[in-house]
Amino acid sequence: MHFLFITLFPEQIEQGVGHSILQRAVKKGLITVSCIDPRSFTHDNHRTVDDTPCGGGAGMVLKPEPFVAAIRAAREKLPGAPVLALSPAGPVFKQQKAKELAQSGRDLILLCGHYEGFDERIYAYTDGRLSLGDFVVTGGELPALIVLDAVARLLPGVLGRAESAEEESFSLPLLEYPQYTRPVTFEGREVPEVLLGGNHALIKGWRFKEAVKNTLRYRPDLLPENFAETLKKSERKLFAQALEEMAEEKSE
Repeated sequence: MHFLFITLFPEQIEQGVGHSILQRAVKKGLITVSCIDPRSFTHDNHRTVDDTPCGGGAGMVLKPEPFVAAIRAAREKLPGAPVLALSPAGPVFKQQKAKELAQSGRDLILLCGHYEGFDERIYAYTDGRLSLGDFVVTGGELPALIVLDAVARLLPGVLGRAESAEEESFSLPLLEYPQYTRPVTFEGREVPEVLLGGNHALIKGWRFKEAVKNTLRYRPDLLPENFAETLKKSERKLFAQALEEMAEEKSE
């Protein structure tokens, strides 16, 4: 899958994919990453890509000419790839969207803004917007890299084990269960005994219950009202046990 970034700071993208899992994915040819700099489409000595806002106000606004030209060049390079602009006005990027993009079979063009944002007319040349949440950052490069990371790790071969992506937070409407490693005892805190016994059925049940508890403690908004009804019979029993255990913890 090819990820193409339209960005004024291509070096930031190169640094972002130059480490760990993403770097290995690039080296293996599982993903391809490239950049188009809108400055390449300017025609003045200063390579101007922004100007003062019409009507007055603070900051600088990104000009339509170089960015629309960059979008057209990106579409020519990756025909059929959607162009998504990183913008606080977009729908919040969630795991389901990452799955859709990973499974689409299409490449992806990510449009990164900066300064006070895009001239509104630029959005007419995109296929949509994405937001990472209700906050503002200085540029679209970091959010775009997060989109790349979330999508790329769902592609075959990028992670060491396919089930790694499926078991993690947000693959279900549940946060991930707690993880432990050696040493078994650390400053008086023990690894739960069930994880040391080798009974995979018990471990799977424990992990499901702990995932339920984590979700109810920290992100209850993730659980739909009919969540229990969507579970298999064995999972509903574990869900009820998790609720009972939480009630017991509160009463102690």
